[in-house]
Amino acid sequence: MRSILCLRNTTAKLTKSSTVFISHFRLKGVDSVASKGSGPPQGTKSTPPVPPGMPPPQTKKTFGPLSDQDRIFTNLYGRNDWRLKSALKQGDWYKTQDILLKGSEWIINEIKTSGLRGRGGAGFATGLKWSFMNKPPDGRPKFLVVNADEGEPGTCKDREILRHSPHKLVEGCLLAGRAIGARAAFIYIRGEFYNEACNTQTAIAEAYNAGFLGKNVCGSGFDFDVYMHRGAGAYVCGEETALIESLEGKAGKPRLKPPFPADVGVFGCPTTVNNVETISVTPTILRRGANWFASFGRTRNSGTKLFTISGHVNKPCSIEEELSMPLMEIIDRHAGGVRGGWDNLLAIIPGGSSTPIIPKKVVETVIMDFDGLLAAQTSLGTAAIIVMDKSTDVVKAIARLSAFYKHESCGQCTPCREGLTWINKIMQRFVKGKAKMEEINMILEVTKQIEGHTICALADGAVWPVQGLMRHFRSDVEARIKQFEQMTKMKHFSERCTQ
Repeated sequence: MRSILCLRNTTAKLTKSSTVFISHFRLKGVDSVASKGSGPPQGTKSTPPVPPGMPPPQTKKTFGPLSDQDRIFTNLYGRNDWRLKSALKQGDWYKTQDILLKGSEWIINEIKTSGLRGRGGAGFATGLKWSFMNKPPDGRPKFLVVNADEGEPGTCKDREILRHSPHKLVEGCLLAGRAIGARAAFIYIRGEFYNEACNTQTAIAEAYNAGFLGKNVCGSGFDFDVYMHRGAGAYVCGEETALIESLEGKAGKPRLKPPFPADVGVFGCPTTVNNVETISVTPTILRRGANWFASFGRTRNSGTKLFTISGHVNKPCSIEEELSMPLMEIIDRHAGGVRGGWDNLLAIIPGGSSTPIIPKKVVETVIMDFDGLLAAQTSLGTAAIIVMDKSTDVVKAIARLSAFYKHESCGQCTPCREGLTWINKIMQRFVKGKAKMEEINMILEVTKQIEGHTICALADGAVWPVQGLMRHFRSDVEARIKQFEQMTKMKHFSERCTQ
């Protein structure tokens, strides 16, 4: 069903694009039969109008740093109170009624025009995702589910929103719910986030008391409720269908797709699942305008983004910056640079533990956005930057991640259940050097047999770090195997000499 919806959306876009294309040619005077001599004077250029729902073309060449007046998360470090009174002073819940009254079509079109892509890792176009919910009513209620199950190692951006700016999330739930026609939202929060859950629940209660949630929200005639559900700590529940299963009280195991959540989601009803950051930026975009948000970052990489910088830097931090900013500049400006200087840098994992590692020579040229990191054979992911200096045993670090993903596999898919066990065992042998050279190609073959052959993307995220290691640090693995072989030979030689 979702494929059909995508096809319909693509057809609509093609129709609009064709109209623009034909109009553009007529303006140029090419259609001389219909409008001979009606084109613009020679030497002038006419720019075709941007189709509705498309971000305007980016004209900037340099990106960042972000100015304070353009920051969405102004209380990222908790310097102000997070409760409703302070949130109102920071601009939350401003003109919410006006936005609600503009209707779902306007909201979705604004989000499409802004170029907002999912901030949870996949990077899917948010406005397009919301438009999948615009189907004729069939009697079933619609739901919004917010993924606050932040379990990716190295990532802690959503935690800062939940404890320091919970009203941005609650207001975002209301506006996103209005866009997709939902009557309730469920915030699925990681069980270990106790303080964050308390702050968010308090913010929900304050919103109800102020008339921002419940019946006739903000006097708009729209009814909306928000509920919070605490998870039990499984990493796989970060996948949207596993999250839905857990929310329904079942074991957190991913579902086969199709049907997609937009057709059959939580409790068998149409559902949209979005990340905390994606929902939280929505109110500011709708207030300040889609073109404002689209003015940041390169084309197809619009907006600002929360980055988490950890590892071997002088000042680990979570920061908000413009997309398409060079990775080196982000680390230097906000994290105080690499510990021991840039010459001491070994590698960086740019988007959380499930993204491939990149070495120093790549780090020096890469820019932090979806397309820039994809060109470097890695991914933006959750924008969790993990810095490793030359004191890092990179083979052991990736082996540790392999052990984590093997442990967190739900075991439903054979390639994931069995394949990650094999990878973990081989990686542990690589750490000690107790492996053979042919096992390097063997583990790469295993990753290819796993990747793309499972229900969810956990297995893909588990093998990408191994692929990145072999792509850039294969010589380190080979050197360790050779060293162990030499030590073994010397040991056998000394044993024979003593006999």
